[in-house]
Amino acid sequence: MSIMDVLSSQLGPGTVQAVSRQLGIDEATAQQAIAAAVPMLTGGLARNAARPGGAEAIHQAVIRDHDGSLLDDVAGFLGQGQTGMGAAILGHVFGGNQNRAAAGLSQATGLDMSKASQLLMMLAPLVLAALGRHTRQNGLDAGGISDILSSSHAQAQAQAPAGLGGILGSLLDQDHDGSVIDDVGGLLGGLLKGR
Repeated sequence: MSIMDVLSSQLGPGTVQAVSRQLGIDEATAQQAIAAAVPMLTGGLARNAARPGGAEAIHQAVIRDHDGSLLDDVAGFLGQGQTGMGAAILGHVFGGNQNRAAAGLSQATGLDMSKASQLLMMLAPLVLAALGRHTRQNGLDAGGISDILSSSHAQAQAQAPAGLGGILGSLLDQDHDGSVIDDVGGLLGGLLKGR
């Protein structure tokens, strides 16, 4: 079971309805936006995990702060409309590129920037909760986290709207040299401690 499988089992109609209500959009748009946002988040994490020390930092943060309990009441969590934890997580995943991430999601879904940003903040804690639950259930170490993020991102991209991969790659390639590996160091910061 991957992170995507964990998420898919939790992101049902109630989740789509909660997102729809919070963002003031119809359910079909909410479902499409969720499908586009999750690969951006898993991609950001996967790219961070690919740098030296990145997977260990994510492992420590997940063990410390993300036990998966948020998944026990996803609709309730989303219904609260709290985005503080999500904003902190996005700061660690995307660094100074949060606006570019929101712009990419906006471009892929037609949501305005504000709603795209809000959606990323709503979903970021759920992605980490899924990673935390999977880590605990399978006894993953840092290498296991790196592997599961990579495979989950590939699975998420395969299910995402067309063209999203290029958006993600460009937003993570800060210096536009075609390589994100030398750029993600600045994205880790104090990785995922923002609870």
